[in-house]
Amino acid sequence: QVQLVESGGGLVQAGGSLRVSCVASGVTFSTDAMGWFRQAPGKEREFVAAWVFSGGNPYYPNFVKGRFTISRDNAKNTVYLQMNSLKAEDTAVYYCAIRERKYYNRPYDRQSGYDYWGQGTQVTVSS
Repeated sequence: QVQLVESGGGLVQAGGSLRVSCVASGVTFSTDAMGWFRQAPGKEREFVAAWVFSGGNPYYPNFVKGRFTISRDNAKNTVYLQMNSLKAEDTAVYYCAIRERKYYNRPYDRQSGYDYWGQGTQVTVSS
């Protein structure tokens, strides 16, 4: 049974930094991509970052480029999201997700591109 567990969320002041982590367990298939999404109250879940293994590249939407960095530690089955220069509008629940390699042609920046999700970790940025 695949489990994704996020951690590292919390309260931080605007301009500060935070790193959230996602540990994957029970993964018995080859993984093509790991992504981070977020959902603020009253808003839809949106794409934040992804590491697509088949291409070997990270991807970010424009509103986090230069501030957020996705990385991974294969030995620990962990993916990280380093968030710098945080803004109040970054406040949201952050979710990680993975997809199997056979679904490599799915969009990496859409929820439909992933099969497994974590429960989320709250990030609150005070202004």
